[in-house]
Amino acid sequence: MSVHFEERSGVVPCRTPWGSWYQTMEEVFIEVNVPHGTSAKDVKCHLGSKDIALHVKGEEIIKGKLFDTTVSDEATWTLEDKCLIQIVLMKTNREAGNCWSSLLEGEYCANAWVQDQMQKKLTLERFQRENPGFDFSGAEISGNYAQGGPDFSSLQK
Repeated sequence: MSVHFEERSGVVPCRTPWGSWYQTMEEVFIEVNVPHGTSAKDVKCHLGSKDIALHVKGEEIIKGKLFDTTVSDEATWTLEDKCLIQIVLMKTNREAGNCWSSLLEGEYCANAWVQDQMQKKLTLERFQRENPGFDFSGAEISGNYAQGGPDFSSLQK
């Protein structure tokens, strides 16, 4: 479901020296630009539940402890067009309030504006899931959206 919402509403990328990363409620996507002509044999990638390591042609690109835990056996990486590595991590905590502020602990942090936009996007994604008959992909949001927005679960229907 997240993929369809993201296709309609776009993503909020956090730019890094090697590419970018962005997130949905369920997943974290990492896009790494690599030299054209890179082959899968040139890539060494470790995707753990708490850590990540990516080496390309012997050079360390990313290595460290992830901001939060992921489901390691559902993580994947692909090499696209021999110039882009796409890594997909499945979040353990899939709530709208679980907005990662950085990819690694203390590294590749989203600036305040990007972090705000990411949280807005996750809150709208949550609203989309809770109200499947509506389209929130172009919606604007203001007010209380920190930590996934207000909790309406106690309201009677």
